[in-house]
Amino acid sequence: MTGSVEQGTSQTHGDIRILHFLVRLPRPMEAVWPALATGEGLAAWFTAADVLEPRLGGEVALRGLGSGRITAWDVDRVAEYTVEDGGRIRFHLERDGDQGTALRFTHEFRGETESEQRWRDRFERLIAVLEGGS
Repeated sequence: MTGSVEQGTSQTHGDIRILHFLVRLPRPMEAVWPALATGEGLAAWFTAADVLEPRLGGEVALRGLGSGRITAWDVDRVAEYTVEDGGRIRFHLERDGDQGTALRFTHEFRGETESEQRWRDRFERLIAVLEGGS
């Protein structure tokens, strides 16, 4: 199985933008989770996590996005980070066949700080990391 960024949608509600993606990843959930829920994992494809307390209510500081709290945390399934400048970033994992994972991603934020293409590029890096590339 190879990874793919299958869907990307953008909605605007007033001054709030919401991006949604469905990303199919070539590894089981247990292998994907560290890429979304650890500082080292996030740094490999997204951004450095200067602080990440892996628990509901834990502190998080994502470089370039700000600091805040972990607002949802279900080990191996859901990690949601709500940060002052970056809005709410949610990673929701589901099994996809025997060896794959479907990542349902939501980013809710104000302003024009993010774009579908920027996230698409990040997810391509995530796929490369999970497939063993760099």
